[in-house]
Amino acid sequence: MPHSPEDKKRAITRLRRIKGQAEALERAIEAGTDCAPLLQQIVAMRGATNGLMAEVMESHLKETFGPSSKADGSHEADSYDNDMEGVMKILRTYLK
Repeated sequence: MPHSPEDKKRAITRLRRIKGQAEALERAIEAGTDCAPLLQQIVAMRGATNGLMAEVMESHLKETFGPSSKADGSHEADSYDNDMEGVMKILRTYLK
């Protein structure tokens, strides 16, 4: 779960965007919209959901596997940041 105020705000913003997309999709289905635009909206919702999942997962991984000390400028912290960025790049690619 996002713990910092900025992370929480970003997650809530994403959730509200997803909620708006779901409501628009519901209205489109009720209106009898063709399949192609519906599929496009569904793909957009899936992308938004995957983006939220990536952010929450990154927060969880940092909390769980982060360096025990946050020494500024330490080699360990730099190595951790590089490793974490590599893992998140792979996960984001997978979640697309």
